[in-house]
Amino acid sequence: MGIGSYVLEVFSPVLEFIEPVIPGDIFPYFFTLEMFQRALIAAIVVTIVAGILGTFLLVRNLALMGDGLAHVSFGGVAVGVVLGAAGPLWYALLFSVISALLIHEMQTREVLTGDASIGIFLTGMLALGLVVLRIWGGGITTDIEGYLFGNLLLIDPASFDLILSISIASTIGLVLLHHTLLATTIDPLAARVQGLPVRGIGLLFSVITAAVVVSMVQVVGTLLVTALLVTPAATAQLVGRSFRSCMMWTQVFGLSSVLLGLYLSAELETGSGSMIALVAAMIFASVAIVQALYKTFISPSENLA
Repeated sequence: MGIGSYVLEVFSPVLEFIEPVIPGDIFPYFFTLEMFQRALIAAIVVTIVAGILGTFLLVRNLALMGDGLAHVSFGGVAVGVVLGAAGPLWYALLFSVISALLIHEMQTREVLTGDASIGIFLTGMLALGLVVLRIWGGGITTDIEGYLFGNLLLIDPASFDLILSISIASTIGLVLLHHTLLATTIDPLAARVQGLPVRGIGLLFSVITAAVVVSMVQVVGTLLVTALLVTPAATAQLVGRSFRSCMMWTQVFGLSSVLLGLYLSAELETGSGSMIALVAAMIFASVAIVQALYKTFISPSENLA
């Protein structure tokens, strides 16, 4: 039994207890059927770790990193599918980790700027995946579309175990690195003088980012990873007053986007990834508009200060 079996054993009774108060005709199945329970738990767990990571990415000005590695992971998925591998996500993880390390090294050694190296890997690996699928894989199939745009029903027990393992390990790593990550972000030179392994921390952070991105692929798809990795964190920055408050608000906006997105996608029969991305964008727009109206009409003195 993998970690997914133990998680289901613990949370299935809780979900079944909640089910009677869940609205909708289709969405309640996410709380009763094992296949849908796996999808719901995976989406929630991934959202939590993505919120933590996304906050650090914005602080470190690496918002494009997640999107770039998501496209890289699609190249790995395509190669895994063509080779007939039982777990394409493992290939995606390998491709993403190697690319993340190379991007970090090129940026650190000033071979290329971070955005340029990310852009090269993003387009190159996405193109590799499309070419491989066209020549050897029969083109874009329904399963491949699930990796592109997200399909929670693709989460089988093996993928569920991998997603949970990555999420738990990444969360522990980010919590342990919390203070050193902030120190190296605010003043890398001072951190180096204090003896902190700035390069090693950067490499480890890159690996964590790659792993988390791969865990998100089946939830929102490689083309929509930014919806959970960056949008809730960006929304939180509009209302948060400190790093800690931003991280808390990120969880609120991220989980709201996922739960509401899953509900609407189930009831309206749309793709889960696209609906989650749309809801996240709408929440950002709503918060931005409310904040702008507040500063303009309710608290104009702050604009004059």
